[in-house]
Parts: sequence; structure tokens; C-alpha cells
Amino acid sequence: MKTRYLVFIALLVGVFALAGCGSSSGNNASASAKSTASSQSYTVKQAMGTTTIKGTPKRIVVLTNEGTEALLAMGVKPVGAVQSWLGNPWYDHIKNKMKGVKVVGTESSINLEAIAKLHPDLIIGTKMRQEKQYDQLKAIAPTVFSKELRGDWQPNLKLYAKAINKQAKGQEVIKTYNDKIKSVHDKLAANNKLNETISFVRFKAGQARIYHNATFIGAIVKNLGLKRPASQTKNDLATLDVTPEMIPQMDGDYIFYSAYSPSDDKGQAKKEENTFVDNPLWKKLKGVQAGNAHEVSDAIWNTAGGVIAANKMIDQLENYLLSSSSTNSTDSAATSSSSTNSANSMPMPGY
Repeated sequence: MKTRYLVFIALLVGVFALAGCGSSSGNNASASAKSTASSQSYTVKQAMGTTTIKGTPKRIVVLTNEGTEALLAMGVKPVGAVQSWLGNPWYDHIKNKMKGVKVVGTESSINLEAIAKLHPDLIIGTKMRQEKQYDQLKAIAPTVFSKELRGDWQPNLKLYAKAINKQAKGQEVIKTYNDKIKSVHDKLAANNKLNETISFVRFKAGQARIYHNATFIGAIVKNLGLKRPASQTKNDLATLDVTPEMIPQMDGDYIFYSAYSPSDDKGQAKKEENTFVDNPLWKKLKGVQAGNAHEVSDAIWNTAGGVIAANKMIDQLENYLLSSSSTNSTDSAATSSSSTNSANSMPMPGY
């Protein structure tokens, strides 16, 4: 009896030993697969040609404002980024997600030394702003450039998602956006708002612009199925250098306007804005007379140009168009998001 018991114990130990070996082998195989996946190379077609990237990048430097928002939306915090056009150094609507991120210059004036010090394994930029620095950037790390920034942000987000090896997450971000678009579109349709025309006007120091379709706001209005005034349906950026005599071209059922006011502006953008909104011709616009002229955040409605701003803008558009009270208003973020900036030499951004 004792012999049989000892044989049974020996067999049992052997079974557990084999099971342990199998489990260890399985774990090792899984770890090996993960290691192989993380070290595999892939090629990304981009504005400057093709870029080969090894493994999933961990230390990413991003050189556009909309690219920063794309990464954040996909759950990736860059190690370095160009500062926001408005903010100190980040837009109000992303600053809580950017703690610890190093500033590497501006979109129009990147700091190559600061970028190199971060030892990135991927750099994301744009041909529109940084074409001349491309060779220097790719000498630091694999570099992927978008072609341009204005208009629809979705193609760029798809490019960035491929570059950071998170295409599934990128598709998820875009699906969430499109689901929101459909939901708001259906609400607008139910309230007979789809035939309302949306006008967008922007002021900066010494200049007024009426924005057209090839812009950030133009793309979003189109996504929602809303209309633009006839004079604003052109597939370009804007009517530039608008004079007070051209105020009638600013009209629409709803008029949204913003002022690009960086820290070195010294109130000049608001002064330009007041020149127009205090003009008798402005007060005769049907959108103004209906109480549907609204000042909004330049950061969210224009300057940021990314998916986070796009979602916030849709929320605000929905609120303005479906609000039961139609009164002249100022978006609460309009002044705070446009009040500070730090680069004196920045061109007027426009998406």
C-alpha cells in the first residue's frame, strides 16, 4: 500500500512538472511574440517620401498643434512638442494633458537642439512649415511629415496613427468623432437647422478675414451638413484684408467671429474687431439682428486645428444652434484661450 502511494505521488509530481514546463514554454512564446512585434519594422508613406520605423515609438516629438491633439486623443503624450499658438505654453483645452512635455520651439521656428536632447525615436511634423529642416530632423530620428494643415484634420490623424503604430486607436478616434457628427446632424435636422447658413469671421491686428471652405471650420460645417453663405463657399482659405465696406459679405443666419490675440498683440486684434462690430453696417446684418452673432474662442474654432478642438467646436455649435435663447453672446473661452502667447515672430495661423 505504501509503495502504491509513493508511486502515485511520483506520478503527480511528474504531471505538475510537465504542466509547469508547458506553462513556462507558453509564457516564453508569448513574450517572444511580443518582443518580435515590438521590434518589427514598418514603412510609412509621407509627404517627403517614405520612412521606416522600428517597433512602436515611445519617445515622440510633434511639431504641429493639430498633431499634438491627434497624439493626445490616441492616448499618447509626446516627450516634446511645439508650443501652442495661443497659451503659455499650451492651449487651455489641452494644458492638463501636457504636464511634463518639453517645448521645442514653434511650428514656424523649431528648436533642433532641444529636439535632439530629447532623444526621440520618432518626429512628426509638416511639409507646410518645416520642409527646410527635414534633412536635419531625419538625422535625429525617423521623421514623418504631413503635406499640409488646413482643412480636414482626419487624413493627418490617419497618417500619425500609422506612424505611431496605433492604427486601430486612430480609427477609434475618428469613429467617435463621426458618431458625434451624426448625432448632432440628426438633432439639427429634427429642428430644421440644416438650411441655416454659417459665417465665420476672424480678426487680427490690422486685418479682418472672412473664412471659406478650405479651413478647419469649413470642414466641420461640411461634416455636419450645414450650409455656408454663397460668398463663403469657395474652396480656398479666406477673403483677406476685408474692409468695413465689405461687412455685408460677413452675413449669415449665424455669424461666429474670433480675434487672434497673442501676448504681443497689445489689444490690436480686439481693436480691429471693434472697428467692425461697432460699425452700423454690422448692426444691419440679419445674423446680428436675429441675435445670432457670437464671439468664440480662436483657439478652439481656428488656431488649434485638431481633433480635440473639433469635438469642442461641435459641442458649441450644437449649443448655439439649438439654444432656446437667441442672444448676442461671447463664448466663455473666447478671451481666456486667446489671451496669451509667447512668440513675437509667429505668422497668423489658420486651419
